Amino acid sequence: MLIVADENIPLLDSFFGDIGEVRRVSGRSMTAGDVCDADVLLVRSVTRVNRELLAGSRVRFVGTTTIGTDHVDRGWLEQQGIRFSAAPGCNANSVAEYVLSVLSLYAEKRGLADWSRLSVGIVGVGHVGGELARKLERLGFDVRLCDPPRADLEEGQEFVSLEEVMKCDVVTLHTPLTRKSNHPTFHMVGEQALDGLGASQLLINAGRGGVIDSSALLARLGRGNAPTVVLDVWEQEPRIHPELVDQVWLATPHIAGHSLEGKVEGTEMIYQALSQFLGLPVRKKAGQFLPEPALSKISFTSSVEEEDAIRIALRACYDPRRDDIRLRNAMSGSVEERGAAFDRLRRDYPVRREYSSLKIQLKGTSKSLQDSFRAMGFKLKI
Repeated sequence: MLIVADENIPLLDSFFGDIGEVRRVSGRSMTAGDVCDADVLLVRSVTRVNRELLAGSRVRFVGTTTIGTDHVDRGWLEQQGIRFSAAPGCNANSVAEYVLSVLSLYAEKRGLADWSRLSVGIVGVGHVGGELARKLERLGFDVRLCDPPRADLEEGQEFVSLEEVMKCDVVTLHTPLTRKSNHPTFHMVGEQALDGLGASQLLINAGRGGVIDSSALLARLGRGNAPTVVLDVWEQEPRIHPELVDQVWLATPHIAGHSLEGKVEGTEMIYQALSQFLGLPVRKKAGQFLPEPALSKISFTSSVEEEDAIRIALRACYDPRRDDIRLRNAMSGSVEERGAAFDRLRRDYPVRREYSSLKIQLKGTSKSLQDSFRAMGFKLKI
């Protein structure tokens, strides 16, 4: 059995090596010739999976190690009898932690001692948005949820309109990219919505680049009273607009979900789905392959201020400013050179561990601080 896989999927040999021969190819430049003799195709979000790629091939199973599926023509796969599986929720915690790190930096930028004074509007309350909402609510934030498709189906849930959620101090986007639906998200945040945002607000997009009209955003950032903007996802990836990079506060190369735990969980979920499809026993777990973290413990005493402890712990795990610097340094050369650099930043991304990998030792600290660390997902030793 031949398994053709995106070279950036972690632990391919560990999970799939005893199922078949694994052939690694570039996900961004994958062609029909790469997969014509494959039985199994494993991809990430950078590969368009459709008739053009798979027509005439032997592929009978397609797995994407990502939450999103808008890069896959699921209808065509179903018509061809090709089994498809995704990894919903695999990197939800990683993206939620990315947003928490951004919020910590933003609260410091605003001079807020208590970051929970910020109201946060979450647009898209699926795996990522739901996980983020749970963390923020446990931390005491005022959280408002906007999810029109869910609002249509679920009674008793307190969803608000996009117009209402755009009034929050922070607006963070976590929707799929849809064009043909009752509530399309393509350019959902356009000129009108952007004009309503002011200098006291923060807009984060860690969902899909096309949810924001980037031309309208660039124009808005060039006018007065503009909001602070953080972009992890971009239109026209990997050939993103360097002028937009220049204008936003933090710019990162589509890596919000790139924690090691998130990526490995995505691989594990597709391994389980393929094993089920082939009738094979599931014998492997992600935990078998996770290495010891570079930083395993931080200790705080009773003299620490709660806000300082949280800030130190968050940034010890992840500081988005490092990724921002890497992306800005890559924005030189031709369009093709910038696109290649963007892909390299993702391909060669350094190991980033989630909060659960770090044990926080607390000596004589307040219950409030203990509860905050638990809410974020750190391990505690008291």
